[in-house]
Amino acid sequence: MSTLKTFTREEVEKHNTEDDLWVVIDAKVYDLTRFKNLHPGGISALLEEDIPGQDATEAFYGLHRHEVLERPQYKRLQIGIIEGEQPQIVGKVNGALSDIPFAEPTWLTPGYHSPYFNEKHRKFQAAVRKFFDDYVYPDAQLREADGKRPSQDVFDKMAEVNLHAMRMGPGKHLKGLTLMNGLVTPEEFDYFHELIIQQEVVRCGARGYGDGLLAGCVIGLPPVLNFGSPELKSRIVPDILQGKKFICLAVSEAHAGSDVFGLQTTATKTEDGKHWIISGNKKWITNGTFADYFTVGCKTEDGFTVILVERGDGVETKPIKTAYSATAGTAYVTFDKVKVPVENTLGEEGGGIFVMLSNFNHERWVMCCASARSQRLLIDECMKWTAQRKAFGKPLNTQAVIRAKLAGMIARTEAIQAWLENITYQMCNMSYKEQANKLAGQLAFLKMYSTRSAAQSAADAVQMFGGRGVTQTGMGKFIEHYHRAVPFDSLLGGAEDVLADLGVRQAMRGMPSNARL
Repeated sequence: MSTLKTFTREEVEKHNTEDDLWVVIDAKVYDLTRFKNLHPGGISALLEEDIPGQDATEAFYGLHRHEVLERPQYKRLQIGIIEGEQPQIVGKVNGALSDIPFAEPTWLTPGYHSPYFNEKHRKFQAAVRKFFDDYVYPDAQLREADGKRPSQDVFDKMAEVNLHAMRMGPGKHLKGLTLMNGLVTPEEFDYFHELIIQQEVVRCGARGYGDGLLAGCVIGLPPVLNFGSPELKSRIVPDILQGKKFICLAVSEAHAGSDVFGLQTTATKTEDGKHWIISGNKKWITNGTFADYFTVGCKTEDGFTVILVERGDGVETKPIKTAYSATAGTAYVTFDKVKVPVENTLGEEGGGIFVMLSNFNHERWVMCCASARSQRLLIDECMKWTAQRKAFGKPLNTQAVIRAKLAGMIARTEAIQAWLENITYQMCNMSYKEQANKLAGQLAFLKMYSTRSAAQSAADAVQMFGGRGVTQTGMGKFIEHYHRAVPFDSLLGGAEDVLADLGVRQAMRGMPSNARL
């Protein structure tokens, strides 16, 4: 039974001294008398003229996030509510859509329509969001802070509803599985369902954790699914999709990133032709520190070949410190004369470029999904902040320069999502081969535009939040984190300039020979 009492505002006003200090925040009455010396901002902040015995709602939300009031140590300070009034500010509701304008894509915004998403997609999205809010978001905040790998129980929960499998996209690997407790059948599952999952993942607002949540599997397992032998797949894929074993993509090296033909890791065959001997180093390998399997790009006698390497003798991983959390498991990987069965070859010997090119399309599409959704988090944060933060006696959003920054942020995000949905529709109606031929340029351009837009929006968000935008805790913590981590997006899957050039070269190959002005 609640012990909270009701008070009139006149009653609260009487408690206005250092030794008897009450305040009102959103119709809730708090007794800060014993807390004042523990206040992180010092006692003086609580003794300002408009605080003791007064309604401190505006002052509080100018300095703190709502989640502060929901922490147990602060909830205990509430002693009552104002008579005849009800709190108006609602905290995070798991599974709920945001009511902030443009914080959700139009297909999730009441009153709007979509040619791509149907009612089943909407039900699927609601279930996926509730799942991530319930199980992933809390773990993300903890692990982003301590740098540990995402908790195993989160991987296990995801496996229960086959989220790991669904993140690989539509395909034969889904056959016989129950997806999201039966909300969609394997035959119905399409790239729009996967788009939903990839976008909900990033709502945890923790970039390192988001990559730690098996981003390595998303890019490392498809080559196995598409080019591995039946025996290889039957042996390793089930444990990976159940979150019991982990896999990563190991292509980048210190001397070769986007230039896969410049790789120096070598694979040579033993005299009996039954094994590969692999030696070399890989760098910036997502999930590498805790991976059991490595999808490795190698230089072989026939050219570039992709081989699956299992952790064992000769395989060593070391963590790399990056701009985001160590929970991503970013690693420097060393292969020292590692012996691997030739049956672990993915695709044809010397045909690694085809294995990787088919994978790059899906990898870049996933990154575009994440980038588009991440930029909506900026909109959500900035729209709230500029409405509640006052400067020169007025909310920030009364200033034209602030509105101009918001306008650019919204326009870029809407354009990216629309382009992304169009490409996703093409993927749903093209064979895998057609996607490789027709969408490489489109996806290269979209990823380039997405990440450049993200960097601009992140920089604008920092300006709107001021000093809080470069502070790792408090009001601007998500802005600071995104601004610090956003350069990853511009590099992963191919640097922006490389992708821009790829898109133009693809377009040039399609130029008709008789074209003239």
